Amino acid sequence: MNLETVMQELEALGKERLKKMYMSNGAHEPLFGVATGAMKPIAKKIKKNQPLAEQLYATGNYDAMYFAGIIADPDAMTEDDFERWIDGAYFYMLSDYVVAVTLAETDIAQEVADQWIASGEELRMSAGWSCYCWLLGSRPDAQFDESKIANLLEMVEKTIHESPERTKASMNNFMYTVGVSYPPLHDKAVETAKAVGQVEVKRDKKKSSFLLASENIQKAVDKGQIGFKRKYVRC
Repeated sequence: MNLETVMQELEALGKERLKKMYMSNGAHEPLFGVATGAMKPIAKKIKKNQPLAEQLYATGNYDAMYFAGIIADPDAMTEDDFERWIDGAYFYMLSDYVVAVTLAETDIAQEVADQWIASGEELRMSAGWSCYCWLLGSRPDAQFDESKIANLLEMVEKTIHESPERTKASMNNFMYTVGVSYPPLHDKAVETAKAVGQVEVKRDKKKSSFLLASENIQKAVDKGQIGFKRKYVRC
């Protein structure tokens, strides 16, 4: 399949209701409004195809960019490729659920995520924290330096309330993920979440969201979910 046929198939799957929902979350034209599950049959036909993924991502069409993440070959992507993708990620559903997810399947994931967290740019920082969430939620504990994750928790405690809005949401999710999926620092994550308390995330033209990681970690404890790891990062 080439770029033209994929774009035609995606357009045929578009739904006005989903288009409106994506736009209310920050997407803008061009987009079709395709459900992510509806993309799977096309992805099965294509499997991994990095050149096609690059063409799709470059269209600027939200659905095409999302689909690019599904068929991307993370091992074929360099740090420069990820920098180009994060530059094109204009809202959080791209930065956190396409770029960060794809990055999480590479050997350079932590290195790139560290640079993004230190960048001071809202969506780069959000993608960096999100990438750690995908990593911690899927990889063996032994692949992480415990003191480094502990330092990141301390950074969250000190800076979350002053961070950009979308970054706050991803930092909050990081506390939760450490508490649930990285047992060596479960107790420290709980302490950090309690110290941080409620996090307000302001949103354009919508009511603020109020996040409380400590409560959500406790729910996971009650359900016996501590140590949970997902089999796959990408759908």
